[in-house]
Amino acid sequence: MTAALLFEIAGWSGAVLIVTAYGLLTAGKIASEGSAYQWLNVVGAVGVGLNGWWNNALPSVALNLVWAGIGLVALMRLGRARAPARAE
Repeated sequence: MTAALLFEIAGWSGAVLIVTAYGLLTAGKIASEGSAYQWLNVVGAVGVGLNGWWNNALPSVALNLVWAGIGLVALMRLGRARAPARAE
């Protein structure tokens, strides 16, 4: 399998994940505050971003870097909210 094919697969897989996240959200199957929605977006953005980098599509890389960053921040906040409070 060539590198070009791997980056093409990454891009299409990422696009499918992002559209799936949006579709599930719109259908009311997942919540935007949930980790499933955020993970689908983060992994999808990484895939599309890698494809953009490979194809020298820098606006796509920038957009997906920001998209993944937003999702990662949301996941960190979710993790902190779910962590049990420490006894002092």
